[in-house]
Amino acid sequence: MGLTYKQAGVDIDAGDTLVERIKPLAMRTRIPEMLSGVGGFAGLCAVPSGLTEPILVSGTDGVGTKLKAAFATNMHDGIGFDLVAMCVNDVLTCGARPLFFLDYFATGKLDLSIAERVIGSIARACEEARSALLGGETAELPGMYADGEYDLAGFSVGVVEKAKIIDGKRTVAGDVVLGLRSSGLHSNGYSLARRVLDAKGVAFTDTPAELGGKTVADVYMQPTRIYARAVAALLASGADVHAMSHITGGGLPGNLPRVLPDGLGVRVSASVPTPPVFQLIARLGEVATAEMRRVFNMGTGFAIIVPEGEVARATEALTKEGESPFVLGRVIDVPADREFEARVEYEA
Repeated sequence: MGLTYKQAGVDIDAGDTLVERIKPLAMRTRIPEMLSGVGGFAGLCAVPSGLTEPILVSGTDGVGTKLKAAFATNMHDGIGFDLVAMCVNDVLTCGARPLFFLDYFATGKLDLSIAERVIGSIARACEEARSALLGGETAELPGMYADGEYDLAGFSVGVVEKAKIIDGKRTVAGDVVLGLRSSGLHSNGYSLARRVLDAKGVAFTDTPAELGGKTVADVYMQPTRIYARAVAALLASGADVHAMSHITGGGLPGNLPRVLPDGLGVRVSASVPTPPVFQLIARLGEVATAEMRRVFNMGTGFAIIVPEGEVARATEALTKEGESPFVLGRVIDVPADREFEARVEYEA
């Protein structure tokens, strides 16, 4: 008998088994517009009815080097949540409703147990986002990845009525910036976060004082929050939302200016607390405050800009959805030639 594909490193049967295991997970994410299930060549999804000028909105991302922490800790049950969140939260900033998500999972040798945990967490995240897991791709690529490692990427597609697109153009000085809390590091800054641990010899099983008895692994591997339900409730309330920003890599200085017209910036309140995990990284790595702010979210995962007169209504809607919104800062006038990141100032 000649050489087989399995002997070359690709197990077709394992891939087929994974697809069958995924199907019931994907079915739990089904939405009325979904016209096909997992397993075909392409996923089919209708544009929701009742829209005059529907505009499709898309976002794509990966998980970055948080994957290295997942490999080191064998914590794979939340990493798919990170993947979906990084894409969906971007789509939300336009005021869009997330419709469907597709993922790409690549590994050197398919481990069914790990793959099912990862894709299961993608399905759970899609449920949280009220988005269909419309399909995906699992690729077994011998020699491309180290044993036990894999890569993840994905994209989200949403829809918004053209007249209701939120693009930041109506933002003015005096508007209030509301913050929604992050769950921690989310999926950004892990190259620095892991380097700090390595440099100081801190293990993922350690329990530094800042973490209140939790292990480093428990805190580092907290899944990224998904803000879909909160944003949907906010928009349904009728609150006048001028802009929204997903706070990812680059922190507040790298993300808030992306939704501000030229000549505007944000002054961040001094009362916004820094969560313990960021205090730990800053202490262990002796990382300067300015560097921390431009790498990490520092506790704010999503920002919403509204006129001052809309703060109460927006806060009420977000609170009813289980959020604890806080005043992150205010929009201010800044010189038109001010550098991008310098448009975010911090109160002393």
